[in-house]
Amino acid sequence: MMIEVMKSKLHCVQVTEANLNYMGSITIDEDLMDAANFIAGEKVQVLDNNNGERFETYIIKGERGSGCICLNGAAARRVQVGDIVIIISYALMDFEEAKTFKPTVVFPQDNHL
Repeated sequence: MMIEVMKSKLHCVQVTEANLNYMGSITIDEDLMDAANFIAGEKVQVLDNNNGERFETYIIKGERGSGCICLNGAAARRVQVGDIVIIISYALMDFEEAKTFKPTVVFPQDNHL
């Protein structure tokens, strides 16, 4: 049996930009992506601690070291600059493997490691 489990999480990062006039996605600082074991194009769930919004999108690489967390396109309407969000990715794995799997959880400070 395959189950979906949390693979990676950026816990409590601040939205730095919301760009409505972009085709979609979330732009994440490449340093944060590396630390959280995220890759470009990966589907993520975004949880906004300020307003309770929960939605899915995909990742694009942001400038390394910038601290960028930018919601693009329609997702830009679901957040405000300054909101605190949690970004989570999931993976499918065998039930037995999932029992011992350890997800990557990153707690950045001021959007930097």
